[in-house]
Amino acid sequence: MLQRSLVRRGVALFAFLFLLIGAPAGAQPAPTSDEPTTVTTANDAAGGDAGEPTAAPAPAENAQATAPPARTGADTLPHDLTPLGMFRQADWVVKAVMIGLLMASLITWIVLVAKSRELALLTRRQKRALEALAGAPSLEAAEIEPRADGAFVAAAREEWRLSSGALDDREGLKERVAASLERLAAASGRRASRGTGVLATIGATAPFVGLFGTVWGIMNSFIGISQANTTNLAVVAPGIAEALLATALGLVAAIPAVVIYNHFARRIQAYRALVGDTTAAVLRLVSRDLSRQRRGLAAVAGG
Repeated sequence: MLQRSLVRRGVALFAFLFLLIGAPAGAQPAPTSDEPTTVTTANDAAGGDAGEPTAAPAPAENAQATAPPARTGADTLPHDLTPLGMFRQADWVVKAVMIGLLMASLITWIVLVAKSRELALLTRRQKRALEALAGAPSLEAAEIEPRADGAFVAAAREEWRLSSGALDDREGLKERVAASLERLAAASGRRASRGTGVLATIGATAPFVGLFGTVWGIMNSFIGISQANTTNLAVVAPGIAEALLATALGLVAAIPAVVIYNHFARRIQAYRALVGDTTAAVLRLVSRDLSRQRRGLAAVAGG
């Protein structure tokens, strides 16, 4: 019973609210702008001659206000946002930066291929020379060994020949031979590291060159904003994309250059260690020959 009473009260309250806020009886909806409005004159209401109904035209201002705004070319993004398309649309300064960075990256890979082959050849040749010198019994035998490093052996033999009148000064001869071999070792190290300096230059300067292209592209974007009198992203986006592409190319050129330079630095250091071992092997042969000569002179003097 209680539930039925509550239901009746709810229905009655709903009906009262509907009558209170509902539309009055007999009222007709107002004509919309899509349907023509029929105008009835006073004569028609009095029973006179019926005139043709006239349609009230829709106001032109309302039609213009409700029409969606037309999109112009400045409000739309360019269709080609690929790296090649952005390069074609870039400013000449940004294009020059991009071309320079691409050339630097190409030089990096060329140096990688050429220097890898050169260091492999030098290292293999130096290992063979070290093995030959380690197995040679004397400096004269090492001189006729085809695998030995002829430059180091020839330098030691030349110093021996120039010091033939003072062979009793063993320590002086060793120092002079060591100085000659040290000069040859330094020249070998310089020859091995030739061409790697450009990698260090590219790795150090390419990010800043790309940053210059970025700054120039963003500056052009702000100039485009001022000329278009709008802050729409479509006006700014192409210039920013070109600027970021210049930064990306700078990193693409710099990162491999730094990695390859460090790789070559380790390989050149290993090659210089082999050259140092070769120098030590030649010095051992010189010292061995001097000891033999001294023993021979002592034997002759004792006999």
